Amino acid sequence: MALPQTKLDATDARLSALSLPAGPAWLVEARETALARVQAMGLPSRRDEYWKYTRPDTLVQADPVPAALFDGGEAPVFDGIDALQIVFVDGVFDADASDDLTGEGLEITRLADAPDIHWAKDLYGQLETNGQKPVERPLAALNSAFATDGVLIRVTAPVSRPVNLSYVHRNETSDAILHHVVKLEEGAALTLLENGPAAARFNKVMEVEVADNASFNHVRAQGRDHERRAATHIFTRLGTESAFKSFTLTANGVMTRNECVIELTGDDAIAHVAGACMGDGKDFHHDDTVFITHDALRCESRQVFKKVLRNGATGVFQGKILVKEGAQKTDGYQISQSMLLDDDSQFLAKPELEIYADDVACSHGSTTGAIDETALFYLKSRGVPTDQATDLLVLAFLAEAVEEIEAEELRDEITARLQGWLERRRA
Repeated sequence: MALPQTKLDATDARLSALSLPAGPAWLVEARETALARVQAMGLPSRRDEYWKYTRPDTLVQADPVPAALFDGGEAPVFDGIDALQIVFVDGVFDADASDDLTGEGLEITRLADAPDIHWAKDLYGQLETNGQKPVERPLAALNSAFATDGVLIRVTAPVSRPVNLSYVHRNETSDAILHHVVKLEEGAALTLLENGPAAARFNKVMEVEVADNASFNHVRAQGRDHERRAATHIFTRLGTESAFKSFTLTANGVMTRNECVIELTGDDAIAHVAGACMGDGKDFHHDDTVFITHDALRCESRQVFKKVLRNGATGVFQGKILVKEGAQKTDGYQISQSMLLDDDSQFLAKPELEIYADDVACSHGSTTGAIDETALFYLKSRGVPTDQATDLLVLAFLAEAVEEIEAEELRDEITARLQGWLERRRA
C-alpha cells in the first residue's frame, strides 16, 4: 500500500538530512535493509494507532529543536556507584572520559569500530526487525539504519561490576543516534546502567539477547535537561530460565517516548519492566509503550508503571501482553497508575491483553487519581508540614515501581533522586 503523501513527504525530508554511515560489509547490509524498512513504513504521525496520544513531530522532523543546556548543580546519577564507565558526548564516544573497555567476562566494542568479522553480525537489527510485527516501529528502524555509534557488549560470565553508559549533552542542537547490542551467553549476568540527557534530540535502540540461565538487570535515569527530546527502544529475546529486569526513572524533558518490546521464547523465563515518572509543566510529555509476547511455557512478566504529574503535564501508557497458543502457565501482570497533583495534568492509558492459551493467569489495571486527602490530613495532624507530607505520599505511591530494582544500592540512589526532585519543586 502506498504511503499517504504527507507521511511520504515527512519521511523524505528526514532521510534527506541523513546519510548511511560507512562500516564493514555486514553492517552496511544491515543498515541498507533497515533503510528499506523505514521507506516502506514511513515515519510515524498522529494518525498511527500507537501514536494517537503522542505527537511525533519533533522526533521526525529534519532538524532537532534546540535544547538549552542545563546544570542543576547535581552530580550525575550513579556517580557514586563503582562501575565501568562508558561516556558519550552528544552521541560521540569520549575515550578520555571513559574507562578501558575491558572487564572480566566482558567483551566490548564500539559500533563505530566494528570489524569485518564480529558476533554482532547475527544480532544487529535482528531483534528490532522482529519487533516490527504486529506493530510498526519506524523510529527504531531509522536508528538501525543511521546510528553512528554505540557499544556491542558480549557477556560470557557473571559480571559483578556494573557497566554505566553515561550520556552528556553539550551542544544545544545535537541530534544523537546510538545503537547498542548486548549478548549474554548461557549462565552470564550483567547489570547495565544508563544516565544523562544525551543530546537535544536522542534516538537510541538497545537490542538484548539473554541466553538460557542468563540474567540482565537494567536501570536507567532520564533527566536533568528540561528541553531535551528522546525516543528510545529496547528489544529483548529471552531463553530458557533467563531473566530480564528493566527500570527507568524519568524527570524533566519536553518529550520522552520509551518503547520496550520483549519476546519470552524459552520456558520459565522472567521479564519485569518498570518505570517511575515525575512530570512538571504543560510542556512535559512522557510516553511508555510496552509489548510483551509470551511464546513459551511457565513464563512470568510484570509491567509496573507509576507517573506523578503536575502543572499541566501529560503522561501516556500503552502496554500489551500477548500470550501465544501453547504458552500455558503464563503469569502476566500489568499495572499503570498516575497521581495528578492538579486539575490540569492528564494521564492517557491503553492497557491490552491478547490471549490464545487457556491455562494462564493474566491481569491488567490502570488508575488515575489525586493525592489521598485522608492520608494527607493524618500526616498534617501529626505535625508534618504540608509539603513534606505530600512528598511522603508521592514516594509511597512510586514505591511499587522502585521496588522492582533488585540491587538495594541502586534502589537507594533512585529514591534519593526522587526526594531531591520533589524538594526542589515544593511550592
